[in-house]
Amino acid sequence: MAGLSFCGNNVTKNAYSVDTGMLNNGCFVDALNLVPHVFLLFITFPILFIGWGSQSSKVQIHHNTWLHFPGHNLRWILTFTLLFVHVCEIAEGIVSNKQMDTNHLHLFMPAFMGFIAATTSVVYYHNIETSNFPKLLLALFIYWVLAFITKSIKLWKFAEYGVGVLHLRFCITALLVVLYGLLMAVEINVIRVRRYVFFANPQKVKPPEDLQDLGVRFLQPFVNLLSKATYWWMNPLIIGAHKRPIELKKIGKLPIAMRALTNYLKLKDAYEDQRNAEDPEKAPSIWRSMYRAFGRPILLSSTFRYLADLLGFAGPLCIYGIVEHLNKKPVKEGSVVPYFEVYFMSSNELLQNTSVLAVLLFLALVLQRTFLQASYYVTIETGINLRGALLAMIYNKILRLSTSNMSMGEMTLGQINNLVAIETNQLMWFLFLCPNLWAMPVQIVMGVILLYYLLGTSALIGASVIVLLAPVQYLIATKLADTQKSTLDQSTERLKKTTEILKGIKLLKLYAWENIFCDSVEDTRGKELTSLRTFALYTSMSIFMNAAIPIAAVLVTFVSHALINKSKPSSSEAFAALALFHILVTPLFLLSTVVRFAVKAMVSVQKLGEFLQSDEIGDDSWRNGDMSVSLEACKKHPGATKAINRKQPLLYQMDNYEQPARRPLRPNETEDVAVKVNGGFFTWGSNLSTLSDINICIPTGQLTMIVGQVGCGKSSLLLAMLGEMQTLSGKVYWSKLPVSEMLHEANSKNRYSVGYATQKSWLLNATVEDNITFGSPFNKQRYKTVIDACSLQPDVDLLPFGDQTEIGERGINLSGGQRQRICVARALYQNTNIVFLDDPFSALDIHLSDHLMQEGILKFLQDDKRTVVLVTHKLQYLIHADWIIAMKDGSVLREGTLKDIQTHDVELYEHWKTLMNRQDQELEKDTEIDNCQTALERKTLRRAFYSREAKNQVDDDEEEEEEEEEEDDNMSTTTSRRSKIPWRVCWQYLSSGGFLMVFLMVFSKLLKHSVMVAIDYWLAEWTANGDGPVNGTAYDDVPVNGTANGDVPVNGTANDDVNGYAPDFGNVTRDFVNASAAAVFSNRTNSAAGLPDSYYVPVFIILCGAGIALCLITSLTVEFLGLSAATNLHHNLLNKIIHAPIRFFDVTPLGQILNRFSADTNIIDQHIPPTLESLTRSTLLCLSAIGVIAFVTPSFLIALIPLAVSFYFIQKYFRVASKDLQDLDDSTQLPLLCHFSETAEGLTTIRAFRHESRFKQKMLELTDTNNTAYLFLSAANRWLEVRTDYLGAVIVLTAAVASIWSSGKNLPSSMVGLGLTYALTVTNYLNWVVRNLADLEVQMAAVKKVNSFLSTESENYEGSMDTTQVPEDWPQHGEIKIQDLCVRYDPLLKPVLKHVNANINPGQKVGICGRTGSGKSSLSLAFFNMVDVFEGRIIIDGIDICKLPLQTLRSRLSIILQDPVLFSGSIRFNLDPERTCTDDRLWEALEIAQLKNMVKALSGGLDAVVTEGGENFSVGQRQLFCLARAFVRKSSILIMDEATASIDMATENVLQKVVMTAFADRTVVTIAHRVHTILEADLVIVMKRGNILEIDKPETLLENEDGMFASFVRADM
Repeated sequence: MAGLSFCGNNVTKNAYSVDTGMLNNGCFVDALNLVPHVFLLFITFPILFIGWGSQSSKVQIHHNTWLHFPGHNLRWILTFTLLFVHVCEIAEGIVSNKQMDTNHLHLFMPAFMGFIAATTSVVYYHNIETSNFPKLLLALFIYWVLAFITKSIKLWKFAEYGVGVLHLRFCITALLVVLYGLLMAVEINVIRVRRYVFFANPQKVKPPEDLQDLGVRFLQPFVNLLSKATYWWMNPLIIGAHKRPIELKKIGKLPIAMRALTNYLKLKDAYEDQRNAEDPEKAPSIWRSMYRAFGRPILLSSTFRYLADLLGFAGPLCIYGIVEHLNKKPVKEGSVVPYFEVYFMSSNELLQNTSVLAVLLFLALVLQRTFLQASYYVTIETGINLRGALLAMIYNKILRLSTSNMSMGEMTLGQINNLVAIETNQLMWFLFLCPNLWAMPVQIVMGVILLYYLLGTSALIGASVIVLLAPVQYLIATKLADTQKSTLDQSTERLKKTTEILKGIKLLKLYAWENIFCDSVEDTRGKELTSLRTFALYTSMSIFMNAAIPIAAVLVTFVSHALINKSKPSSSEAFAALALFHILVTPLFLLSTVVRFAVKAMVSVQKLGEFLQSDEIGDDSWRNGDMSVSLEACKKHPGATKAINRKQPLLYQMDNYEQPARRPLRPNETEDVAVKVNGGFFTWGSNLSTLSDINICIPTGQLTMIVGQVGCGKSSLLLAMLGEMQTLSGKVYWSKLPVSEMLHEANSKNRYSVGYATQKSWLLNATVEDNITFGSPFNKQRYKTVIDACSLQPDVDLLPFGDQTEIGERGINLSGGQRQRICVARALYQNTNIVFLDDPFSALDIHLSDHLMQEGILKFLQDDKRTVVLVTHKLQYLIHADWIIAMKDGSVLREGTLKDIQTHDVELYEHWKTLMNRQDQELEKDTEIDNCQTALERKTLRRAFYSREAKNQVDDDEEEEEEEEEEDDNMSTTTSRRSKIPWRVCWQYLSSGGFLMVFLMVFSKLLKHSVMVAIDYWLAEWTANGDGPVNGTAYDDVPVNGTANGDVPVNGTANDDVNGYAPDFGNVTRDFVNASAAAVFSNRTNSAAGLPDSYYVPVFIILCGAGIALCLITSLTVEFLGLSAATNLHHNLLNKIIHAPIRFFDVTPLGQILNRFSADTNIIDQHIPPTLESLTRSTLLCLSAIGVIAFVTPSFLIALIPLAVSFYFIQKYFRVASKDLQDLDDSTQLPLLCHFSETAEGLTTIRAFRHESRFKQKMLELTDTNNTAYLFLSAANRWLEVRTDYLGAVIVLTAAVASIWSSGKNLPSSMVGLGLTYALTVTNYLNWVVRNLADLEVQMAAVKKVNSFLSTESENYEGSMDTTQVPEDWPQHGEIKIQDLCVRYDPLLKPVLKHVNANINPGQKVGICGRTGSGKSSLSLAFFNMVDVFEGRIIIDGIDICKLPLQTLRSRLSIILQDPVLFSGSIRFNLDPERTCTDDRLWEALEIAQLKNMVKALSGGLDAVVTEGGENFSVGQRQLFCLARAFVRKSSILIMDEATASIDMATENVLQKVVMTAFADRTVVTIAHRVHTILEADLVIVMKRGNILEIDKPETLLENEDGMFASFVRADM
């Protein structure tokens, strides 16, 4: 028994005697203390096991039964404190026990049992709470009471025998009494509130609404404290991601408190409360509203942050203690108290025990990390809430913006998009960072004080280096932001050029101009690279500063210390100082970032304020309730409370909130007038009235037409009636339905909405069906009628997924006519009484217009007795009008029926008649077969899609998974593929950067980290020879944890911020360790003698200098490696794509190609280099730290194995989940931004239809979805960081324990310091390794996508002939022989031309006609060798064109395409990009094309500006420019591919004549679009299904009545 007796076995004094009374035996009191703990364990274990047995079926807690008992969080906090105090008690007991002669178990055994009981209590509580069975809490209540009583007895006895505050055990016991008392109080409170026992009626409680809703998967607010702190509830999600990707369904919806609506109402109230009656003009302050709505969580976060920062200082202090006391015997300060016969120690003494310090260090680290992550989480959640609120606020404002604001350019779409995409995010980031603003100064001051306390004045000198260099950092940071702006401008410019090239690629190839345009892009890219180079320079400077400042600071500190004090610092001081330096460096660096964000946030707030104060649309109360929210309505509108008590679905809230009850209609309307305008003067906001003196009536249920010249205010009149214009004077009245009808119609027709189709069509980014139904219920019959009326069926059939195809911005591009018909269909489909159509025929050809007029307007709308207002230029439809309004110069010229006008205003009628006759003549010519514009549009559509027959359809990039790994796609392979790091892609990236750079980078990195370790090692040597070690890099590892939330993008990179900003530090390569291992112990001998400082200082200075130089070199090599990779990748990509065959562009969606040039190139340019830099740095740092620790205490390596395994699994799971969540975040952001820009574009339509609330609802849903993804992403980051931080803490603990154990074995304390300081750095870098790995993996996807395009085949530009063999003036005559020609678009597709034979003599005019798809255009492409000619040949003037180099062939022929393409630039550039022609030649070409006068009139003449796509000219004019372009190139063969499709008759006739005269001596091949254009031709070829059906002179063909040609001509007459 000698070893383990409970009360000790001191023979002289009977420890077990109770002569003086039971309670006076200290040992008995301790035994008494055991009772409650044992009682609790006995009671709870059976319950827990039975409970778990029954729960084993549902191991996962069913969250919807989970309800927090009152005092939940307080109980967890108290329990944790209790556990900590128990740990202190155990430590104190064990240390005291060592002072006694025999073992006294009673000193620490009860404490140990108490620890177990406390743990059990909280596990037990958690299980009761989740199963909601409070009766069992009684056991805990009894336990707290018993424990309180027994501890109080112990305290009372201590006091009785004069054990006081000086003794540690007294303090601990007192603390325990307080804690047990508090826990007892919490338990009583639960009984009081829930009444589960002692009361007759227990209270029934339901869990929160969110948990009843199984769709809510974000449980952070609802789980218990421990799970909150460690993100335990995320485990299933993150580990599950490994098996199948995380989808939107999996992350569910947001809890109500985080939804955008909830936060919008909070912010809105705070904003509106500030408006005061005295000064209504004064804008409320956004800052104050933000503070009122979101101030509390920010304060909470700051509290966490302060706690974390204070705990952060425990690290250096513990190191100081451990190194100081390592080899000394602790001083006894305690005493043996007589009555108890045991040793009582003082608190000081406990802290001199190194093992105790090691445990304390571990606990402090764990707590510090937990608080820090909690602080980040709270700010991020608040930031996300704020963003949701701001987005909703901006959106509500957009819906109320006045139209004139938009059209007069005060608020451009670009500005609105910036507000949404940039300003809200700036504010969100600012919120993430703002706790740093007040936490950092405190941290810096504390750090400097402690340093001064350790090292005296030299520490201040060292710290001043950091402080003085901080402004330089700030300067570099601002410079970075500026260069980034200029880079952005350059890349926008480059993208614009690239887009133009890709849109006009067919023309460029046909004219052999690709290289000219390619060079212009390369040119812009050159400028972009120049600013990227500056960017790279500044980035590397910033990284260099971060790495070098700490080295410099340490150098200055220790050298000045050697000079001033003439003595070495002790190793304990030196180490603590270094550890403090790391803590100091972070805030100083980050401060510059935070300040920059604060400045940006101020700018953003100012912009937001201006936007929220801008003009709103007038009060159109005559059409519906009052839209602009009056203040009183907002103040205490029932909506506000509703939103908070959430008694009804969220759907309605936004409406209730915004729209007070509708006003009663004015009585003075007449029944048969739908809309009436009296004395209206309307303006677009310039106070000059656009419309003046308008007095009109729109009869109910009739068809009213508004006619007039271009620009006379027809569209404005519609908008004025819709209330979109500013009214200077006058009134607009809308009639109401008679009451009887009201009852019937209330549910069928949406009374206050107007079906409205704008002139400029506006589509939603949705399916065709959604665009037409536009939120109305789907009615199959009605839908079909509408689609037929707008003749959309053929177009829909061509789409790949019919009417379920996505159209709009990100979907498929439709032509103008198709878009317009969809908009008209939308207006028809909506069940509204009134329909406004604004020139619906402008982009339609005659057939469609007629069909639409007859079927859609006259039949569908009139049958429904709907009031129709139609703006049109087509006067032939006036005969159908019930009422006509003729306008001129912004006022009404005439109003009445056609009869009225015929009798009263003969002149106008005659004028109309002549116009009508002209239109009728055109009509006769126009009614052609299927070669009208629509057919043409459908053809382009078909061309875009029939490529889908080919199986080589590359599906969207998402599915472009590794081709070589697709053998079997079962679960296991996907899993392994998802967790694999794409090494191959990384290698491709590095090799495109050049091998020399890669070698330089690797070499300089390794060298730098070795030098860093050498510095530290040398410092350790130097101080050891005084007494203890120093580590030169402690300071250097800026704890990134201290940074701004780990996820803040500084200079744009996702989380480059901190890692870009964490100073650097040593890496150890194995051999270096081994080499120095020998050195250390050999050095020991001579250093014992104590060499003078003069020996150490110079070497130290040299090493530091080398370290600083290497920092500069490494930071430069990485950046410039990235730059050269970016240069090469873009160059190759551009060249590959521009020289790809035309087929490539048919198959690959334009958007996909553009993505490579925009998003992916941007990632490669700016994001990969910093990530790569940060990844290599943090990895090498961790390796060198582990190396140093292993070198100091080799036993550490044993503990490393389990740690490495757990680290491997953590990173493996996290990377997969993080990638999914990042994709979700990106993919949910795009629809949100698109929804904003769509809304801003379609404002008038949305407001006319009265669909504001539906759009708001959609916006709220999109915002919430994006916020959910973002919240999960940041929670996943926290999950990772908490885990890696705890791992780091374990590493510190093992390193400390290992060094304490081996301290006896001749390990100098300076080496222990070295090891520990390095161990502290690991904690900061582990999570960066994983985070950067995950980021790099996501970013490498961009390289992979770019590489997938680099494998496309180029066209064969060489040809088999040499350019010299081709005569200069070939083709001289223009004779064409087509021999047995077979053509296909792709080896996998069927041939489109089969065995075609024809001869065309020089100078002949040839017409080719045939139905759509008969191969006419393919033949024209064959002349240019644009398609695959796999049999037969075309011989032009004796040369087989397939043998010619493409450049030569294409530059010698000319072609005019059916869709005119113009490029932005000057007119001269469009006619002659090669700059080879004289001005006279160009003017001559323009004259031939009937453009000379028009161009002369433009400012600049030939140098006049052409906007993008030639938008500043009409379609007809653009076509004429294309003709002129063909004339400029004097080639003897001209091919016209349906070139006159978009020109009106008159111009076309002129053109035909011109072509006949200007090209009298040349060969002209016309592909006919209207048959009568080729009646004069010398030769007509009729094609059918890729074969020539008839070929002869037109006269001969007409004689054959049954011939194809004859039937065409008949149909055309």
